[in-house]
Amino acid sequence: MTTPSKDAPQQITAPFLTTTMQIEPQWIDYNGHLNMAYYNVLFDRGIDQMWAEFGVGPDYMKERNCSTFSAEAHIRYLREVQLGDPVRVTVYILAADEKRIHTFEELRHATEGWLSATSEGMSLHVDMASRKTAPFPPDIAARIRVIAQAHSTVPRPDGVGRHIAMPARK
Repeated sequence: MTTPSKDAPQQITAPFLTTTMQIEPQWIDYNGHLNMAYYNVLFDRGIDQMWAEFGVGPDYMKERNCSTFSAEAHIRYLREVQLGDPVRVTVYILAADEKRIHTFEELRHATEGWLSATSEGMSLHVDMASRKTAPFPPDIAARIRVIAQAHSTVPRPDGVGRHIAMPARK
């Protein structure tokens, strides 16, 4: 990963695409596929890659004593991934304000491109000393605005805003 400049990310990718990740053997359940909990691990790793790219990763926590916490997530499981499948996460910033970032992630097979799962989430900026939400510092807020603007230029992915409900009867 690159270290962002103090002013802005070196390159804005809209949407953000992670490096290729591998399914770990201990994540496979007795059904022979990726256990549901580990989809969230993959989404979290994807978000962590993006956070590091725009300056709110582990170094940010150490230097400024602030971080992000997940406040809400909605995962849809669409197609099984199995041991040996390479995967990548695409991350869209849907919206952001002074304390929150609304994201949507897609987990895709890295070489075949099919969609395995989606996750929509809300992250909160937290002052670690008080463990309460706090505004992003001005430099980070400016960076997030630039990235959110770039992401607003791409079509919203299918599934944004979905909620859990029984299918409509025909």
